Amino acid sequence: QVQLVESGGGLVQTGESLRLSCAVSGSIFRFNAMGWYRQAPGKQRELVATIHSGGSTNYADSVKGRFTISRDNAKNTVYLQMNSLKPEDTGVYYCNAQNSWLYWGRGTQVTVSS
Repeated sequence: QVQLVESGGGLVQTGESLRLSCAVSGSIFRFNAMGWYRQAPGKQRELVATIHSGGSTNYADSVKGRFTISRDNAKNTVYLQMNSLKPEDTGVYYCNAQNSWLYWGRGTQVTVSS
């Protein structure tokens, strides 16, 4: 059974940074892609960033230049470095992993105060 466990969320002020981690049970090589999504109160879940098995990455326009997705294959962990945080980045951040199936973690709360 695949488990994804997010950590690293918290309350920060505008302009500060956070690094989210997503620990995966077993090898992350099983997955074609892994990603981070977020959901703000009253809004739909949206894509933040993805990293593919070959290493290519994609970002939402709203986070380009501020967020960086990466992975540590030895630790079976995916990270999301978030810099220059804004209040509109507030939400629950979810990690996902995709092969023939799509797996989700339970999320970690990020709150950015103005």
